[in-house]
Amino acid sequence: MQLELLNDQGQAASKFEAPETVFGREYNEDLVHQVVVAFQANARQGTRAQKDREQVHHSTKKPFKQKGTGRARAGMTSSPLWRGGGRIFPNSPDENFTQKINKKMYRAGMAAIFSQLAREGRLAVVDSLKVESPKTKPLAARFKAMNLQSVMVISDEVDENLYLASRNLVNVLVVEPRYADPVSLVHYKKVLVTKGAMDKLKEMFA
Repeated sequence: MQLELLNDQGQAASKFEAPETVFGREYNEDLVHQVVVAFQANARQGTRAQKDREQVHHSTKKPFKQKGTGRARAGMTSSPLWRGGGRIFPNSPDENFTQKINKKMYRAGMAAIFSQLAREGRLAVVDSLKVESPKTKPLAARFKAMNLQSVMVISDEVDENLYLASRNLVNVLVVEPRYADPVSLVHYKKVLVTKGAMDKLKEMFA
């Protein structure tokens, strides 16, 4: 699988031979959907909580008399039928949303995403991405010169300067190969991979 090798101006300088096992697979939509949903579900904290009719703050006084009002009988304002009453089946604060994905399925799903990005022309290779100082402005100007507004960079090494320079850019994400996730790969319009990160991606997802 041949990918574009970009220069500092964002132009295709030459071709880079990428491993077929990672960047040449068929797209499996069902598997990719399962991997993305599982990743998002596993990121949920599950700290939401609701109150039942015992936990809501209410009075035990009967709202109105039993007969003669024409209304349905009621004993307490904590009834789930009343506004402000407790829930019948409340969400517990320790709810578990995790979904299990086998390692083989995860690797195949990530490889399918990389392959589809390559086919759509949304994935390219760069020699390296290094900055001399932890300044955001030069890095933003570099991406602007390459005509990249929404980009995810997978670098073999993210030093302190690169991390500090990129963290304030809203539509830029710079990560190491081990932190590449399926949601970010699908979200960003362009994905840049350094030559050094290619070997690590092959080792992880081949």
